[in-house]
Amino acid sequence: MINLKTINFLKFDAEKKEELRLNIIVILKQTFDTEEKISIANGEVSENGVNFIINPYDEYALEEAIKLKEENGGEVTVISVGPQRVESSLRVALAMGVDKAILVDDESLFGDEYTISNVLASIIKGKEYDLIIAGNMSVDNGSGQVAQRLAELLDINHVGTVTKLTIDSGKAVVERDAEGNSEIIEASLPLLLTAQQGLNEPRYPSLPGIMKAKKKPIDHITASDLGVTAEEIKSQTLVTDLFLPAKKSAGKVLEGEIQEQVQELVQLLRAEAKVI
Repeated sequence: MINLKTINFLKFDAEKKEELRLNIIVILKQTFDTEEKISIANGEVSENGVNFIINPYDEYALEEAIKLKEENGGEVTVISVGPQRVESSLRVALAMGVDKAILVDDESLFGDEYTISNVLASIIKGKEYDLIIAGNMSVDNGSGQVAQRLAELLDINHVGTVTKLTIDSGKAVVERDAEGNSEIIEASLPLLLTAQQGLNEPRYPSLPGIMKAKKKPIDHITASDLGVTAEEIKSQTLVTDLFLPAKKSAGKVLEGEIQEQVQELVQLLRAEAKVI
């Protein structure tokens, strides 16, 4: 039996959740599976037979957004820039609990961090949002630039390498990794955050979630939809060469007394490694 006190509590909880509703945007990138072997063909990274996954740092961003939605109410939209194959990763995000997905698969809008951040800003400027969450970096190029550039273009605050997040009364209290130490920062919304490992433990999509995700629409965006041209936001960097690092040679094991090993090590560093 539910008494009046319980009903009032449920009503209060619903009103509180409605008041805290958060519109959250997650920036997602599809990357090589971290177990894949990288090979170069014709000056480009070969994609033949490669398995693609959601960038691992972006999984933390997804999980945090979904958790915040479940706790406070609201809506989560995921946005990605990339070819048609990225749709598979967006389906995974939808199965995890994301509400809407947007894919910019117009090749004229592909490019470097400058281009991608401008494309994302063009989409987001027309939307209402409280929070934007991205991964701290991508595991393929590791530049960690897109989120910071996006925050600058949107003229909102940015906090990086987040390991703990609390939202209350229109403010975020953030704990961030600062090169082995921790910083606690309070910032008002809207806000852009980048997720660091340790923020949460990403969930696996449930079977019902996977089935529902198959029916959810994914919006496909082109340059004409955004009202921009490729020339306006063309890449500001140029790749002149691409190569794999040289294979490491076998190490040497020094033997003898400590003093002898030290003398031999110094000689090797001077004569072979040429670092002293």
